Amino acid sequence: MSETQALWWASTSFWRKTAIWVTAGSFVVLIFLTFDTVKQITAGGKRVPAYSVINQRIDYKFDEKRNFQVPVIGPEEPLFGKKVTEAEAEALVSHGKLTTQAKNCMDCHTLLGNGAYFAPDLTKAWLDPSWGAKETREQTMVEFLVHPELAAHNPLGRRMPNLKITEEEARATVAFLKWMSSIDTNGFPANFKPIDQSNAPTPAAAQP
Repeated sequence: MSETQALWWASTSFWRKTAIWVTAGSFVVLIFLTFDTVKQITAGGKRVPAYSVINQRIDYKFDEKRNFQVPVIGPEEPLFGKKVTEAEAEALVSHGKLTTQAKNCMDCHTLLGNGAYFAPDLTKAWLDPSWGAKETREQTMVEFLVHPELAAHNPLGRRMPNLKITEEEARATVAFLKWMSSIDTNGFPANFKPIDQSNAPTPAAAQP
């Protein structure tokens, strides 16, 4: 056996072909993962509910099979007492999302784990027990967003600045936060204790 035959695996031709096949294979896998990811993160899917989920009660309960807490979509419980269509819900949630971007909320907060860690993560903010009673939560959140400087300091002594958020923007932001709390994030954030919504009455319908 010649030296050339013995070292076939070290030839330029072999590694050139290997590189081509590995690159082509990786490209195919990347395309598959891209389509699968889009499917997983698109609203209306299994892990990311449709925007109209803001018409229902959203809770966060421990799943023994998965060994962490997961969102649970409950009975009808419209945001601000007004049931909206899918198109209206999408417009409202999108407005809230754009508001969080325009006000640079991620300069201090994290959303789905992305952002800064100066202030609390907002992934399950809708379910945060610090809002107090479930039946007054929506209005409490709106008032806080409009006038955060009037709220008491958190345990770390940090106060949110007044970002000049209008009531309309605040209501849209609350819708965005409620929708975001319905996303299955594989138990993130860990050790989160949701607000108690058991036997709590549905908020009264909003005044016209």
